[in-house]
Amino acid sequence: MKSNRKLRLQLLIQNGLFVILLLAFATAIVWITKDIKTQWDLTEGQRNTLSQASIDVLKQLTGPVNVTAYATAQDAEGDVRKTVETFLGSYQRAKKDFVLTFVDPRDQPQKTQAAGVRANGEMVVDYNGRTEHLTSLTEQDMTNLLLRLARSAERQVVYLDGHGERKLDGRANHDLGDFGAQLSVKGFKTAALNLAVAPEVPDNVAVLIIAGPRVDVLTGEVIKIKRWIEKGGNLLWLIDNDSLHGMQGLADELGLNLTSGTVVDPAAGGLKLPPTVALATAYGQHRITERSTVMTVFPFARRIAANEGGKWRFTPLVEVAQQGWLETGPIDKNVAFDPKKDVQGPIVVAAALERSVGDRKQRIVVAGSGHFLANQYIGTLGNLDLGVNMINWLAGDEALITVQPRSRSDLTLELTRPGLALLGFGFLIVLPLALLISGGVIWWRRRKA
Repeated sequence: MKSNRKLRLQLLIQNGLFVILLLAFATAIVWITKDIKTQWDLTEGQRNTLSQASIDVLKQLTGPVNVTAYATAQDAEGDVRKTVETFLGSYQRAKKDFVLTFVDPRDQPQKTQAAGVRANGEMVVDYNGRTEHLTSLTEQDMTNLLLRLARSAERQVVYLDGHGERKLDGRANHDLGDFGAQLSVKGFKTAALNLAVAPEVPDNVAVLIIAGPRVDVLTGEVIKIKRWIEKGGNLLWLIDNDSLHGMQGLADELGLNLTSGTVVDPAAGGLKLPPTVALATAYGQHRITERSTVMTVFPFARRIAANEGGKWRFTPLVEVAQQGWLETGPIDKNVAFDPKKDVQGPIVVAAALERSVGDRKQRIVVAGSGHFLANQYIGTLGNLDLGVNMINWLAGDEALITVQPRSRSDLTLELTRPGLALLGFGFLIVLPLALLISGGVIWWRRRKA
């Protein structure tokens, strides 16, 4: 009897010590890991994790980013503050000094009015003394906003006008309206420039764009452009595969050898594209293209090459038509490579030129296709990313060159009312009942055994 009591006492002490040690161990683990935050994003497309492009932008922001969200604690649509806090959580995890502050518009109406806030949940983002408002909770919009704030000053991008050029605000298929709109989102200010009226290219212009004039540019206008180049101006020249329309003098100034002809790429046929749509899969070693992994397309492209002994440093950016050629004859259904006349691929269709002017670097990008940034093709593969990176580099904002953040797919399961009822019946009644029955059967068998 005493033995049983002694044994029970020993077991009680052992069990007690085990519970105490287990609780102490658990408490120690909680205390040690209380400041450690680890998360795993198991959602489709990692939609709760910032893209690498957004993370790279945050790395460029050297100071704190202060976000003031004007949101009520509770709203008819739900907890707006919780929604904002969840959205900005990924930015705060990537940047420690990304600070979020809430202001209740009902408690502080004067402060809300002074900030120019008009919607519940609207955010005012402040960085380096510059502020912008944001009302949409998307990574694309937030990262673009941060890109704009990161620019040290407003960048002016103008395009040559008056000769039928592609317009940065045009809506036709051949125009560059969608590209121009994206530049505005990135913080650039765009405008047209008619050198038949303007005395010179303004000094505050960061980048001049010449996009395929359809009639000859006047000699006096070309002289103004060359003076702009001589002073160190930065240029994006989109050259179509037809006549240079009076711009041969500019090509000579840049040391370019612009061979006539159209690039033919047989690989395009496998993608149900015309052979005149050249696929770019190889990029040069340059700041513009160092992270380019997505294909781009250059429709009706021409070859860009440099003359020997030029004063510019010539760097190929894009090569196309690895198995194709530069067709110097007419394009028809029976087009074929002629080794006596045509140029075997790969063909360089875009290049960067650079030289020193005083204490700064002058930058020029020449692309052998204006179509690749036109409204008809700008949304194809990586064309938009490449075009924006060209402008960033030309404007001296190469630190902001990045692959643009893209929307992630979000799979939503929509159930009808009968389907939802069937799912609930299965999980709330059928499954628990099945478990009870199986448990009862196991218990009955063990009892019989």
